Amino acid sequence: MTACVGGYSFTGASVSADVKTFSVETFINRATIVQPILASELTYALTNKIKSSTSLTATDYDGDLSFKGTITNYSITPTAISSDDKAAKNRLTITIKAEFINKKDPKANFQQSFSRYKDYDSQLSLSDVEESLIAQINEELVDDIFNKALVNW
Repeated sequence: MTACVGGYSFTGASVSADVKTFSVETFINRATIVQPILASELTYALTNKIKSSTSLTATDYDGDLSFKGTITNYSITPTAISSDDKAAKNRLTITIKAEFINKKDPKANFQQSFSRYKDYDSQLSLSDVEESLIAQINEELVDDIFNKALVNW
């Protein structure tokens, strides 16, 4: 159920009655390591989250609520070392800088960095787990942006 009654939805989103549209610009990938699908997947995930959690209508640009962002970090680092001095776990970290503009309530505007990570067994190659890890991290990043912008608890 995603109906909005009195400005609130069952997802916890708080949207003013005069807000009708939203737009999400494609994220720009400025990370040192550029993963080709990351920007489009993140943009798509944020758009779908807003569509499924609010009664707002998506527009290509210039929505009442506007989202854009930059991927600033995509890195793999060892996190646990085994007894033979090899990595037992690796960590994929994605950091983004998101900007939110609310035309109806400029006090709600923000620019903020969000970072999430997932660990994986170093016996697996990144290519074996990368798509799944990106999906999981994107979901968490999208929740962070959505909650900051639209959940006013």
